Amino acid sequence: MGFDTVYFTSNNIGTLIIEALREDRFIITRRKSEIDDLQKKTLVLTVDKLEEQLKEVVQNLNLQINESEMFTRCPLCNALLVEVKREEAKEQIPPYVYKTQNEFRQCNLCKKVYWKGSHWGNATRMIKEIQGSEDR
Repeated sequence: MGFDTVYFTSNNIGTLIIEALREDRFIITRRKSEIDDLQKKTLVLTVDKLEEQLKEVVQNLNLQINESEMFTRCPLCNALLVEVKREEAKEQIPPYVYKTQNEFRQCNLCKKVYWKGSHWGNATRMIKEIQGSEDR
């Protein structure tokens, strides 16, 4: 959705809390008991399905989704994506994708290349459904 996020993979809760405070981030988790001290900066998810979790995050953090910001960050490392020419992406993508796609974005940091495949459309539909359910 274009938001500046970090996926924390360590099991060290103390490090997570320090990093969240240092970077002024919210913690989104399913484990309530380990982070009680940061209630105002923590969202504990109460649902299991991805779509429902996204709704919970958007509603509870009062996020405004801007379609022009969607797909502007690398889902792996959070760095901004930049447009790259088709020829520049050729060696990093499957031949079929090269034949069928014309627009590519590349991560500034990890250099992974992205394009508007089926995942792009599926994610866009899910976000529109989430936004539609907020209006009700």
